[in-house]
Amino acid sequence: MTRVVAMGGGTGLATLLRGIKSFTDSLTGIVTMADDGGSSGRLRRELGVLPPGDVRNCLVALADDESLMRRLFAYRFENGSLAGHSFGNLFLAALSEVTGNFEQAVLESSRVLAIRGSVLPSTTTDVRLGARLRDGSHLFGQSVIAKAQSPIQTVWLEPTEAPALPLALERIRQAELVVLGPGSLYTSVIPNLLVGGMGEALRETRAQVVFVNNVMTQPGETQGYDAEDHLRGILSHLGEGVVDVMLVNDRPIPGELLALYERQGAEPVTWGPKSEDLGVRVVSAPLADVNRFVRHDPCDLARTLLTLAG
Repeated sequence: MTRVVAMGGGTGLATLLRGIKSFTDSLTGIVTMADDGGSSGRLRRELGVLPPGDVRNCLVALADDESLMRRLFAYRFENGSLAGHSFGNLFLAALSEVTGNFEQAVLESSRVLAIRGSVLPSTTTDVRLGARLRDGSHLFGQSVIAKAQSPIQTVWLEPTEAPALPLALERIRQAELVVLGPGSLYTSVIPNLLVGGMGEALRETRAQVVFVNNVMTQPGETQGYDAEDHLRGILSHLGEGVVDVMLVNDRPIPGELLALYERQGAEPVTWGPKSEDLGVRVVSAPLADVNRFVRHDPCDLARTLLTLAG
């Protein structure tokens, strides 16, 4: 059974985990702790807990799709003072205070949901994401950086010495396949790579390290980026010689969906042989789900990734 570690945040990581759980139980999702928007941001500010939202998404993705607990964790309140909060976020926040430990809260939630595999925070330090833009200005906070009006040059975490969760580093070193993405490049994928020890673990692992490029660009954060630009963003923070493969979509996108996304400032991520000049093998496959929205198809992505395991 292939040992897989997937790193990211937001909906991208949850999508991948939902697909790959059908093929292996030896699966670990490592989740960014930089989220400060929405329900997670409110709980961080009001209770001082680590952001639970992306962890909750991943726990739900790995749970039995038919379980009552899965539906309960995904339930979002619509009225009153709890409007905008999901039950899963509140549960994780409360359990963090009861146990005094976010890592333990995630572990206990995993047992409640009887998930396949495991979910780990990349760090248990309270971190904040910073960014320097190409125009020389600085932004702070994941939710603010995601709306940047100038191209992002570099991002970092504060405190800069925030250590990675030791178990996360151990899982990377033991893996046969490590997946970076899909997800928001600067605010979901790269923040995981910035915690102390993560870069070293990725260099030491014998696993194939695969960067899953996004199907569409993201307005503000990666507007105008092609596949090589995304890859350069990863390598500029991680260093060259770590990523083995870049996976890109080659399934055509219907014209009506393209027009819809173009009105929102998004376009397909294009790719070509020039990406291999960076020392990374490019693999294309039909990965996109192009029904109502353009996103990765969980099963197609999972099957393709497992063929790349060393």
